Amino acid sequence: MDFASMAADFSPYVGLAVILYAIRQTERVSNKYIPIVAIVLGVLYSFWESGGASPGATLEGLKYALLGIGTVAGVKYSIENKSKK
Repeated sequence: MDFASMAADFSPYVGLAVILYAIRQTERVSNKYIPIVAIVLGVLYSFWESGGASPGATLEGLKYALLGIGTVAGVKYSIENKSKK
């Protein structure tokens, strides 16, 4: 596996995490709705990427959403821990 294919596989997670973090920072959407927004965006992106709706695309979209939410949470807690010190 070369770097280009690995980056192509990883880029949807990073992109979704950046979008979710930006939405979280605007404070226009309550933090309790961020996971729902992540699921909607992740599934829609997966449907677009696969060319249609299918069970496999839905699971891939949920995977994108969960990894995006986890990344945002990791960044949030990392920033909070640095500010406490």
